[in-house]
Amino acid sequence: MVHGPATGLALLEPLAAGSLAGHHRLHTTRAHLLEMAGDLSAAVEDYRAAASLTASLPERGYLTARAARLGASVTTLLTSDDAPL
Repeated sequence: MVHGPATGLALLEPLAAGSLAGHHRLHTTRAHLLEMAGDLSAAVEDYRAAASLTASLPERGYLTARAARLGASVTTLLTSDDAPL
């Protein structure tokens, strides 16, 4: 984290093209870094992808809830941006 989320995302790219491509933990890590970088829409997509890939019901519930909370934040931001000043 010393070098920021963009560096972490860049380090994940080779892993995403390799054997971890379909692993839920890769998507979870990517979602977390995207969230930290401020790309909330992409983070929601990765949290949802991670939830769909895990076999653990508690983990799926957590990731689904995380995506929903973050998605609600995105909706709120979009709605507030459209409001007149």
